[in-house]
Amino acid sequence: MSERRSSESGFPIKGVYTADDLPGDLDSRLGGPGEFPYTRGVYPTMYTSRPWTMRQYAGFGTATESNARYHQLLRAGTMGLSVAFDLPTQMGYDSDDPIAHGEVGKVGVAIDSIEDMRLLFDGIPLDKVSTSMTINAPGSVLLLLYQLVAEENGVPGSALNGTIQNDILKEYIARGTYIFPPKPSLRLVADTFGYCRSEVPKWNTISISGYHMAEAGASPVQEIAFTLANGVEYVRAAIAAGLAVDDFAPRLSFFFVARTTLLEEVAKFRAARRIWARLMRDEFGAKNPKSMMLRFHTQTAGVQLTAQQPEVNLVRVAVQGLGAVLGGTQSLHTNSFDEAIALPTEKAARLALRTQQVLAYETDLTATVDPFAGSYVVEAMTAEIETAADALMARVFEHGSAVDAIEVGFQKREIEQSAYRIAQEIDSGERVVVGLNRFAIDAEEPYEPLRVDPAIEAAQAERLAKLRAERDSAAVERALVELRETASGTGNVLHPMKAALRERATVGEVCGALREVWGRYQPTDRF
Repeated sequence: MSERRSSESGFPIKGVYTADDLPGDLDSRLGGPGEFPYTRGVYPTMYTSRPWTMRQYAGFGTATESNARYHQLLRAGTMGLSVAFDLPTQMGYDSDDPIAHGEVGKVGVAIDSIEDMRLLFDGIPLDKVSTSMTINAPGSVLLLLYQLVAEENGVPGSALNGTIQNDILKEYIARGTYIFPPKPSLRLVADTFGYCRSEVPKWNTISISGYHMAEAGASPVQEIAFTLANGVEYVRAAIAAGLAVDDFAPRLSFFFVARTTLLEEVAKFRAARRIWARLMRDEFGAKNPKSMMLRFHTQTAGVQLTAQQPEVNLVRVAVQGLGAVLGGTQSLHTNSFDEAIALPTEKAARLALRTQQVLAYETDLTATVDPFAGSYVVEAMTAEIETAADALMARVFEHGSAVDAIEVGFQKREIEQSAYRIAQEIDSGERVVVGLNRFAIDAEEPYEPLRVDPAIEAAQAERLAKLRAERDSAAVERALVELRETASGTGNVLHPMKAALRERATVGEVCGALREVWGRYQPTDRF
């Protein structure tokens, strides 16, 4: 048994909780399932009518290889796809750019043009599958490529369901795959909101992410406080661009982590829903109930997986997935047990999906809504996290806005301090990690990881050379000129961007055109 007696956020955890620990206004804080403030879930029936969407994050090597993995996952029963892109794609560079050398296809799939996107989704019914794409700075570019491929297959934008992460602010805080400075980046996000409202109305235009901040070391309180503060910034940017709050807010979604500290994670999810509902109603005047609903995707905690005794990660992932479900997630990705070593093998990815299926179909979790409602410990923790997150958000806004706080490195410093505390606790043994600092074994069993063929980079370069030789170069240049002109003005850049991509402009060329106008973001030494 662990000796730790405090939560991940630093609250003391009592040995016994009673009714005296409940907030006095519990009834108003709770509401009913599907009712403001949505503490008990955003829908009245939650999983009693249908389970959460089971997604598996996958993508590696070439589009053809990733397509084969997607078909395997769909045959295994996954309900939604989640695309991982390689680092050059995430940064808006083509595979043959010198800066991409050594990274092509490594941490995700390489997508350079519409031709790669056709291969990635070959044979997949895009009007029936929900697709999530973990892409940020060039998120709009990949969405447009997806829409173009769908249209080629007779599927209109109105029939597409899915999400682009499109959350650039957390990149400046915790992850680093930014391209442009914050102001034009926020414009691109707002342009995407406006474009999708008319062209892809069922699409979730942003997944405001706390996951990557948590992976960098953020506590649960920091995770939701900084994520919701970023959410406020996106809402302000969209309103400033002329959009009405109820025209775009129903398509906002969020992305959180699920750790092994199950009780606090459940409380975290419930507190986040409550805070967001109150913000949208009271600060932004939202009238549509869907604008107040914090809908979120969850991924189990990759940072808590160990390369030592990797099979133990199966247990960790099951506990983390349980916490996400008890917390009311709308969709879930369960990590594969071997992800601390390399990209997941096919068998490991299938076992991760089976974990979700056991939770959904072999337990009684789907029989009732919000099983922990009224729990002394969970309600007390929910109230503690809510109060602390509100206070931390206030500290963010003391700087003026989330962007202003980012510019002076506030969120980054806070997360680094939390990460340092966690590392110290692991090193001292205060924080037990089974198989790492306790219950270790002398010799590990051999494991053969999935390896990406280094020849992929050359093959992608050949594909790009062929594309550039065969396409109408003059038409591409005309489209890129129009994109630069629109970016220099105030029009919505997604329309000329789509035209350029249709002419087979590459991801790197489109992002390069925007770089010419908007510049690159260079962090200051204040970080």
